[in-house]
Amino acid sequence: MKIFRRLYDWVLHWAESPYGTAALFILAFAEASFFPVPPDPLLIALVLGSQAKAFRFAAICTIASVAGAVGGYSIGHFAWYGASGEYSSFANLFFNNIPGFTHELFVNTRAMYEKWDFWVIFTAGFTPIPFKVFTIAAGAFNISIPMLLLASAVSRGARFFLIAWLIWKYGSSIKSFIDKYFNILALSFTALLIGSFVLLKYIV
Repeated sequence: MKIFRRLYDWVLHWAESPYGTAALFILAFAEASFFPVPPDPLLIALVLGSQAKAFRFAAICTIASVAGAVGGYSIGHFAWYGASGEYSSFANLFFNNIPGFTHELFVNTRAMYEKWDFWVIFTAGFTPIPFKVFTIAAGAFNISIPMLLLASAVSRGARFFLIAWLIWKYGSSIKSFIDKYFNILALSFTALLIGSFVLLKYIV
């Protein structure tokens, strides 16, 4: 946990540097494919420092994250399995070192993709579920790239623009609320949204 905290602090320190915007792009890209720390804390810090640029920061974060999803897809497609079909040493590096990236979760994503398709990526992109697990799995399981791009753009855009709008609208007073409740609200919203579509499917 100490190393994770150091990573978190290292991410935040970029908000105080002239390279904050570039760091946000790189972090959002990396988090969608391999890095454990999400870009949200840096996004919040940057928007607090310049609320006039709130939606510019959100757009940068979204574009980079979608590009990172393609990076994760490429990892899964080209580097995840060895010649005989077993996990490659590169894959085991992820399993052994990235928090939340387990064999069980990775295997279970295949069944999720077969049943839910678009909604799997949407849920992972909007909620605190590790997004990289699902982008890499999409490549390993040869999921449709257009679907990956669409779901990533919608979910990541909704998440980052919502955070940017809350900070733009309410300033530092909303920061503690986001830190404490955003994950719960994101999960609840996604469950409600997916549940509504499932209900409509059975009604119609």
